[in-house]
Amino acid sequence: MRFLWEGHESRTHYPSHCDVCIIGGGIMGSAIAFWLKLRAGPAVQVVVVERDSTYRTASTPLSVGGLRQQFSLPENIQMSMFSAQFLRNVNRFLAVEGEEPPDVQFHPQGYLMCAAPDRAARLEENYRTQIENGAKVELMTPARMKERFPWVNTDGVALACHGQENEGWFDPHLLLRAFRRKATHMGVEYVEGEAAGFESRYVANMQVAGRQSVAGGNYVLDRVVVRQADGEVKTVKAAVFVTAAGANTAEVARLAGIGEGEGLLAMPVPVEPRKRYVYFYHSPDGPGLDCPLLVDPTGTYFRREGLGGHYICGKSPTGAVDDPEPDTGDLEVDHGYFQSHIWANLAARVPSFENLKVKSSWAGFYDYNTLDQNAIIGPHPYHHNMFLATGFSGHGIQQAPAVGRAISEHILDGEFRTIDLTRMGFKRVLENKPLLEQNIV
Repeated sequence: MRFLWEGHESRTHYPSHCDVCIIGGGIMGSAIAFWLKLRAGPAVQVVVVERDSTYRTASTPLSVGGLRQQFSLPENIQMSMFSAQFLRNVNRFLAVEGEEPPDVQFHPQGYLMCAAPDRAARLEENYRTQIENGAKVELMTPARMKERFPWVNTDGVALACHGQENEGWFDPHLLLRAFRRKATHMGVEYVEGEAAGFESRYVANMQVAGRQSVAGGNYVLDRVVVRQADGEVKTVKAAVFVTAAGANTAEVARLAGIGEGEGLLAMPVPVEPRKRYVYFYHSPDGPGLDCPLLVDPTGTYFRREGLGGHYICGKSPTGAVDDPEPDTGDLEVDHGYFQSHIWANLAARVPSFENLKVKSSWAGFYDYNTLDQNAIIGPHPYHHNMFLATGFSGHGIQQAPAVGRAISEHILDGEFRTIDLTRMGFKRVLENKPLLEQNIV
């Protein structure tokens, strides 16, 4: 089965302590673990707590693996540009001696972002920001679109933007495997279990975010409580904790009192699961090898999946009465959603898609940031030894290499060094100052 973690090791021994404990062993947690070991080597002991090493329901292998620079915020553009470099050099970064080199099946066909007349100015503004940050993208009039992609119907499109370099898609499952295999080879220990709580210790005369407790000290996180599948409970002591639990990050943060206390602990992490459907279909006369990942003005997207006229597609609900958010209690797919909200958009944009057949489907979760649909990256202002990497709202897979590097910098150097992600910290949540990303798919 495509989505299984093949070759995961079962562990009967839990390490009792480490330097950095990462909660969440998906693409984000594994990337952070990799960068910490790459930079610090044996000097830093890293443990990753992952509740299910098969990754059957994890967001990483259930994503569509898109990579684009077409964002509205410089930070997101820069992170994705670095991730493109990382993927192009994945063998250098993630190769393990004596094993087959990693192949993440990167397809550099680019994104084609299409805008209706009322969104054309925004698309052009985003284009200028992308160019200023080094992205190679091209604005396209409808005539230019038709010339470049003869199979597309340009009705309703006022302007489009096409990624000419470092955009496309890859297999996220294979990238996760490569990160985890390399991290394990470098000495990272993965333990299977679910974070069930935190234990704190009192440190006298210590400031947290510039504030001292009345008693002259503060409680800091000391251990994470881990519940195994058989119900047995273990603890792992660490100097630093990283919460990278995707759509479940807010739950893990609440275990540390975030969103349950007063002052700096009163504000919860504004991240919740949002279910997204992906449909796999066949269209014998559909676009060929030059097919990009096209995002329609309706929000419907599609891309080629392999060869032989196969594609995948999806659409994020608008939240309107006739297009509500799906229930997140399970990962069941609403097969009727394709007929009611997607198929007509596909056929209108690509006439050959009138003749298509859905062959399979699946669902996965976004870690959706309800404040501004943008990532929260960096230390928590109260728990100075807890870092957050969450809220990516659908683009975490592609930015994991850059986020992993950024978190490792902040832990080891005390600040972001290569890309300044200060604006993406928790402070904006406390101040209710959204940092809006305009290009959410």
